[in-house]
Amino acid sequence: MTGTGDHEDAATYGATAQAAIRRPGRWWGRKGTAAKVESYTRISFHLFPVAQLVTALLSLTPVPARSALPVAGALLVHVVLGLRLTGQALDWVAGRRARPRRLLFAYMACGFAGAAIAALVLVKLPDDPPATYYTACVGTYVLFLAFSCGLGVLALRTHRQSLVAVAVATFGGWLLGSALLPAPAAAALALSTLLSAGGLTLASRFSIWLLQAVYELDEARHTRARLAVAEERLRFGRDLHDVLGRNLSVIALKSELAVQLARRERPEAVEQMAEVQRIAQESQREVREVVRGYREADLYTELLGARGVLSAAGITCTVTGTPTGLPRPVQAALAWVVREAVTNVLRHGNAAHCRIALTVVPAGPRAEGRPAVAELTVENDGVPSASDGSTGGHGLAGLRERLAAEQGTLEAGPAGKSAFRLVARVPVPADEVAESGVPGETVERARQELE
Repeated sequence: MTGTGDHEDAATYGATAQAAIRRPGRWWGRKGTAAKVESYTRISFHLFPVAQLVTALLSLTPVPARSALPVAGALLVHVVLGLRLTGQALDWVAGRRARPRRLLFAYMACGFAGAAIAALVLVKLPDDPPATYYTACVGTYVLFLAFSCGLGVLALRTHRQSLVAVAVATFGGWLLGSALLPAPAAAALALSTLLSAGGLTLASRFSIWLLQAVYELDEARHTRARLAVAEERLRFGRDLHDVLGRNLSVIALKSELAVQLARRERPEAVEQMAEVQRIAQESQREVREVVRGYREADLYTELLGARGVLSAAGITCTVTGTPTGLPRPVQAALAWVVREAVTNVLRHGNAAHCRIALTVVPAGPRAEGRPAVAELTVENDGVPSASDGSTGGHGLAGLRERLAAEQGTLEAGPAGKSAFRLVARVPVPADEVAESGVPGETVERARQELE
């Protein structure tokens, strides 16, 4: 069983990866906000070592090959360690692995070793080297120390540790330079290291802070969604308690009374048990009504809940129109449409805006015998242009079946470059009087908030 599951997971992952390679736009579009920020941060930090490699190699171009090869070798090792440290440090920031301490120390040590090699090459240059030689070695020296500090802070916990890292890199650069170079040159190198390392460290710490803030906001959004679900469960439990609490207490009292009367062979015991049976049947009916109301919620509640859930997910939702006057079967059918549409908006694509409009199109004077039509439109953006939901899956097929029971229709498909529109139409018989809606404080409060 485990082996089969692993093979299936591997096959699924491979298919997903191939699809992402073939359609990179859809791969990026399906990511959430937090995933996009994380991907952007990872790509940016992985470009740091690449930028260091390209800049240093271009700087070493005028240096003789015999002198440049040791520096280039240390540079390659430093870049490879930097790429590995970047990935593992960002995984640690995201809470997916332990802090890469050994890799951090190895990266910092390689940086100081590379700076020492660059300084030795600078010392061994001719007495009057060309300016390009001097600039190349000095630039490579500073790059080793600056990037060691700028990427190393990704694996540090606090801002104080980052400041200490900048101070250590600056002091180490000055100490190393003073041992091999004249004092003015060592001071200039230390100042260059301070400015470069400080700038990279500030950029790195700000990016990490921003990424952590996005993580917290995303977690808060999911928490709000879970709280909304928990609130709905509490409402259902409260309704069951209100329905069953009193009736069960009456059943218990009347059953006890019937037992006492039966022991005394009183004929009233039969009447009490008949009353118990009536109350039990009534309780069963009321429980069914509560469950039916939970499964087929009032359209007012569904529209208000859709706006709350989408807002909790960071999607701007606008709702226009109210179901006042619509018959109960029409409201129930459209309520299912709202549920399925909101589910699709949350699961598919990366929507930022969603519009829900409910209108009643009158039959008109010329349309004799034709009823008015209740039309519900749900439109959202953030859908990849290649997607087409006109056929739909099991959810849309189920909606078509529910609407068909009320002689309704369902249309779903793209509405522009990156938008998706779902339109449900249900006829409203002219001679059918609308019911007042599902009774209860929850629905009435939802109706008031929606209007």
